[in-house]
Amino acid sequence: MLKQYSFNSLTASDIEQLIARNTDATHAIQDAVSQIIEDVRHRGDQSLRELTLKFDKVDLETLYLGKEDIEALAKTITRDQQRALEIAFQNIHKFHSSQLRRERVVETMPGVECWREVRPIEKVGLYIPGGSAVLPSTLLMLGVPARIAGCKEIVVCSPPQQTGKINGFVAYCLQLLKIEKIYLVGGAQAVAAMAYGSESLPKVDKIFGPGNQFVTKAKSMVQSMTNVSIDMPAGPSEVLVVADHTAQPAFVAADLLAQAEHGPDSQAVLVATSADMIQRVNDELQKQLDVLPRAEIANMALQNSFAVEVNSLQEALDFSNRYAPEHLILETDEWKKLLPSIINAGSVFLGHLTPESAGDYASGTNHTLPTSGYARSYSGVSVDSFVKKITFQHISQEGLTHIGSVVETLAELEGLHAHKNAISIRK
Repeated sequence: MLKQYSFNSLTASDIEQLIARNTDATHAIQDAVSQIIEDVRHRGDQSLRELTLKFDKVDLETLYLGKEDIEALAKTITRDQQRALEIAFQNIHKFHSSQLRRERVVETMPGVECWREVRPIEKVGLYIPGGSAVLPSTLLMLGVPARIAGCKEIVVCSPPQQTGKINGFVAYCLQLLKIEKIYLVGGAQAVAAMAYGSESLPKVDKIFGPGNQFVTKAKSMVQSMTNVSIDMPAGPSEVLVVADHTAQPAFVAADLLAQAEHGPDSQAVLVATSADMIQRVNDELQKQLDVLPRAEIANMALQNSFAVEVNSLQEALDFSNRYAPEHLILETDEWKKLLPSIINAGSVFLGHLTPESAGDYASGTNHTLPTSGYARSYSGVSVDSFVKKITFQHISQEGLTHIGSVVETLAELEGLHAHKNAISIRK
């Protein structure tokens, strides 16, 4: 079960080693991804077909599914399943719709008006992971804010199933989002295709979506090699649960396992105020793990996970802020008092009845979040991720009178006389 540490016995160096994750010390991942990117860049569709056969074991004639295929696949799921996806869609749409706001015009000086206006990013690429679990929820999390933002072209990539198709759940989400094509490409090669384009896939302006270490590395690399940007470095998923004596060990264990079943490189961290709580959670982990269909995957993730005993909830938050978790769960009666102390986290789940899975699927918040400590500097996906904010200014004759001498003086002291003249010639 979870390896156990005492916060008081950890040195600064110990903590840095403990919170490091998904490192690529030998550059093996970087080297492999670099080869994939170059191959896709130079050979386009042919490379994508070969890589799909190599990694997904699917021999594709066509790299995408169109409207008719999507409609047929969407009909294969039950009405109850459709309704669940519809409710998730509605909640996500409701939460994200509140994020699109018009800013006011600011008069910085009499006759000098400045403001910002929102414009959607024209072409966006959405990566929907496949592998051991196909995630229609991720398509909603990315597609809904893209639609609200008004992006003109939404390119969706997801690895094919063994049938050479996608599942009905993803197909139904495509219908909800009014997206009529999906490209059957996964992994680092999907990121490369969206960054450079191919005969079938259009080049996009920004790439979104979580993935494994290869996808994350590919996103970081194409951002440095092209004019394509990315949402964030969103790699293997992680959760940190803070638990005190008021926590229910069964709830805590369930939350840790919900994270662990994502994949063997996921990480589930428990920070508890007593060794007794850690032991009780470990007992529950074993009990619940035994009946999980994805027990083997979850168990591998637990081997990569750990528990830390702390003396207080404040000490727990100190450790959490250093870890900067993608998901932070506060399983304590005292969660309200802790809110001001949360500095670094992707998304926070408060109290005993707010599991991470609610946010993963249907509460309305976005589940595409920064991992690997990037919550120190990145936010999760929102409508803001899909727009640009352009600044505007207008100066009247009165404004030129007020601001002119200021600009002339500043331009002159910097030795930029053409800048000064651009004002002087108008006076």
